[in-house]
Amino acid sequence: YTKLGAAAKAAGANSGVVVAKVNADAHNALGSRFGVQGFPTIKFFPKDNKDGEEYNSGRDGEAFVKFLNEKTGSSLFVPREATSVTVLDASNFDSIALDKTKDVLVEFYAPWCGHCKNLVPEYTKLGAAAKAAGANSGVVVAKVNADAHNALGSRFGVQGFPTIKFFPKDNKDGEEYNSGRDGEAFVKFLNEKTGTKRAFGGGFAADAGTDEQLNALAQEFVAGDAATRKEVASKIEARIVEAGAEFKYYGKVVAKINEKGDGYVAKETARLEKMAAGKASASAKDSIALRLNVLKHFA
Repeated sequence: YTKLGAAAKAAGANSGVVVAKVNADAHNALGSRFGVQGFPTIKFFPKDNKDGEEYNSGRDGEAFVKFLNEKTGSSLFVPREATSVTVLDASNFDSIALDKTKDVLVEFYAPWCGHCKNLVPEYTKLGAAAKAAGANSGVVVAKVNADAHNALGSRFGVQGFPTIKFFPKDNKDGEEYNSGRDGEAFVKFLNEKTGTKRAFGGGFAADAGTDEQLNALAQEFVAGDAATRKEVASKIEARIVEAGAEFKYYGKVVAKINEKGDGYVAKETARLEKMAAGKASASAKDSIALRLNVLKHFA
């Protein structure tokens, strides 16, 4: 309501639109005069009806603005808040949630819903983790005000708030999300469903960028003598070919240890940790995290 007031003031005096409030507990005569029987009661007093009319639309900024613009011919606008969660509405729902190149988790919420409000901190951090993964991950964390856009709620069988549905690349009918409502549960669900390995709040899980067989070979390499290391190094290269180029850093670490000695791992770990604590870009920090995950298996 405060943001709505700011939007009305920004429109200027010439708009003739005023957003106001009255403490009807302290000024109960005013409440009685206009038939107020509960709080909050919102009434609209247009220029041509000073008896006032009941406001029965949504209690969010979007609904208030829509009501006033329709009633007064104004062009009020409440800017959307910056958020890590993608905001959906009727204009963009299909192009994002139903995009077959994306795995999309959608919260159908209502602004007045207490459980929805309680979910905001965890869901916002989840959105940050998804955005940190980058566009190439294809994972989107989104929300839609299904109170204001009730046609979308009806379309997908929403009967209560919050309802959370997952729209994977291969099922755009959507599937019900029935796991926990905490950040760790959300991240676990998305990691299992999409193959990502993100940590709650951003960053990577401890096993991201690693391979179980290569981890075991790394331990065998550092524990072996010269002859064993040569043999294991060949196994590591063969496993990289088999597992994929994304694991080539294991081979680079082996080469550096052979070149610079066993102290290389500790020095490189310290160097990377210092970089990660500095002003490196988000993508650089992601790259560093993956390398650190590999290095710890050579420690």
